[in-house]
Amino acid sequence: MNKNIITNVVALLLCISGIAFKSTLVLTIGMFALSGAITNWLAIHMLFEKVPGLYGSGVIPARFEDFKTGIRDLMMKQFFTEENIERLLSQVDGHTPDLHLAPVIEKVDLSPSFDSLVKVIMESSFGGMLGMFGGQDALTPLKEPFIVNMKSSLIELTQKDSFLELLKNEIEQPGVLDELRQKVEHIIDQRLNELTPKIVKEIIQSMIKEHLGWLVVWGGVFGAIIGAIAALFTGATI
Repeated sequence: MNKNIITNVVALLLCISGIAFKSTLVLTIGMFALSGAITNWLAIHMLFEKVPGLYGSGVIPARFEDFKTGIRDLMMKQFFTEENIERLLSQVDGHTPDLHLAPVIEKVDLSPSFDSLVKVIMESSFGGMLGMFGGQDALTPLKEPFIVNMKSSLIELTQKDSFLELLKNEIEQPGVLDELRQKVEHIIDQRLNELTPKIVKEIIQSMIKEHLGWLVVWGGVFGAIIGAIAALFTGATI
C-alpha cells in the first residue's frame, strides 16, 4: 500500500470516528487532513494525466517535446563535445581505444537537466500550488533520484551494440569528427523520435512520483494540524 492511500485512509477513518463518537474536534481534524491529502494527490495526478475540464493538467505529457529537446541538447552539448570525441578517437599503442562510455557519463553534470525539469513544473499551473509547500525546495529531494535514473538510461543507450558498432566503424574513417557528430546526432534524433508522450510520462513518473507522494502525506499532516487549530478556536468539543 503506497503513501497516498495510507494517508487518505487514515484521514477518512478520522472523519468516520468523529461522526461515530460525535466529536467535532476529531471530525474537523479528519476533514482538513482529508482535504489536504486529496488536494495534493490530485495535484500530483494532474502533473501526469490530463483531467477534462481542469486547465493545465497533464503538463508533463503536454511538454514532452521540450523534454526530448532537453535530452538531445544534453547528449550533444555535454557528452558528445568535440573534446570528448577527440579523446575517443585517440589511439593507444596503435589500437582503437575501448569504447565503454559509462565512466564518461558518470562524470557528466546532469544538474542543469533537473533544473530545467523544475523550471517547467514551476512555470506550469502547479507552480503556485507547490509554492504553498515550499516551492522549488519541495522538489529538491527528487534531484538525486532523477540524476541516477537519467545516467542509467544514458549508459544503457550507449551500450547498445548498434551504437558501439557505429562508433567503431566511424573511427576508422578520415576526417571523422564532424561526420561522427552528425551520425551520433542522427541516432539520438531517431531514438527520441520513437518516444511518445506516454513513454516520456512513464519515464519521469517512475523517477519522481514515489517521492512526490510525500506531498500527500504532508498535506494530510498539515491539514490535520490546521483542522485542530480551527476546531479549538471555534470551541469544538472532543
